[in-house]
Amino acid sequence: MTSSTPSTPAAKAAPKDPWDLPDVSGLVVGVLGGTGDQGRGLAYRLAKAGQKVIIGSRAADRAQQAAEEIGHGVEGADNADCARRSDIVIVAVPWDGHAKTLESLREELAGKLVVDCVNPLGFDKKGAYALKPEEGSAAEQAAALLPDSRVAAAFHHLSAVLLQDTSLEEIDTDVMVLGEERADVELVQALAGRIPGMRGVFAGRLRNAHQVESLVANLISVNRRYKAHAGLRVTDI
Repeated sequence: MTSSTPSTPAAKAAPKDPWDLPDVSGLVVGVLGGTGDQGRGLAYRLAKAGQKVIIGSRAADRAQQAAEEIGHGVEGADNADCARRSDIVIVAVPWDGHAKTLESLREELAGKLVVDCVNPLGFDKKGAYALKPEEGSAAEQAAALLPDSRVAAAFHHLSAVLLQDTSLEEIDTDVMVLGEERADVELVQALAGRIPGMRGVFAGRLRNAHQVESLVANLISVNRRYKAHAGLRVTDI
């Protein structure tokens, strides 16, 4: 008669530290819409932090001129070349050109991590208000149009004025990051954290992007009332 020794249950692995983020310093970041205020500001801050940045525009000469003005090693290219040469691509184009731009770059963006920061907004005499795209949000529209890309959403609530203010060494704000894959979200969190004063915070999957995009309308109201450039901080984390 043989006897068996009860097996010892395997020890559970320690949960992953949510602030243990990857090193993204060697990745090339492209900014579509990099000649606009938001795109220029993000390009400036990331390049100043040591990131390799390429800004894209429909016209390469416009992008090159803007890149020279930004400095810090930023390069300019047309949108297609920018997308091809980048590891992570930030979409900072106007909402009314969002779908057309992404449709035209589907091939160049295949296999890339695409970070959408577009806010679908309308404006009337009462101020800014949120629009609801058919897909649910700008980020979900990007995911639908780019089936071969990995889409995340982030950088919606940053003031273009503060981003471009060269007298500011830090920007005191959190960046809400949404996405389907933890690894992709953490790459974007780490990228946000390259900018002094910023912190990337996981805020859910893409189905929750509409609320994040829409909140910009509220921030515009805050800024107008208080003559400010408001951002967000999440407490207790």
